[in-house]
Amino acid sequence: MEDDRMQDNHGRVFREAWIAGVTKHYPGEPKPGYITPWDETPDWERDAATAVYDQVLAFVKATGGATAKLTPEQKGRFVALCWIGQIHKHFPDPKPSYVADWHELPDWQKATDIDIFERVEQDV
Repeated sequence: MEDDRMQDNHGRVFREAWIAGVTKHYPGEPKPGYITPWDETPDWERDAATAVYDQVLAFVKATGGATAKLTPEQKGRFVALCWIGQIHKHFPDPKPSYVADWHELPDWQKATDIDIFERVEQDV
């Protein structure tokens, strides 16, 4: 039961960091789905948020915190790539925009992914 709560918390932290990033970096009014609270987030997205948080956490721990030496872009690319993996896990034929590579992402999304990585680093 404790593991379930920890996993839920990891997903919540990811989602809160996403919403904070979108609120900060998105030009204009973000789409409602971008800022949907955790409790209203679809199950697949909760699962994906938790998985990506855990992947970033494992990466930071595996390097002994040396991820602090990565560039912001490298941090953001890691989050984006982990998210793409989750999209492929949950959708057999995703829209191309859901699996866009780093160089194809809008600047606000890149900045948000960087913020997410750095938020997870704070938990280590």
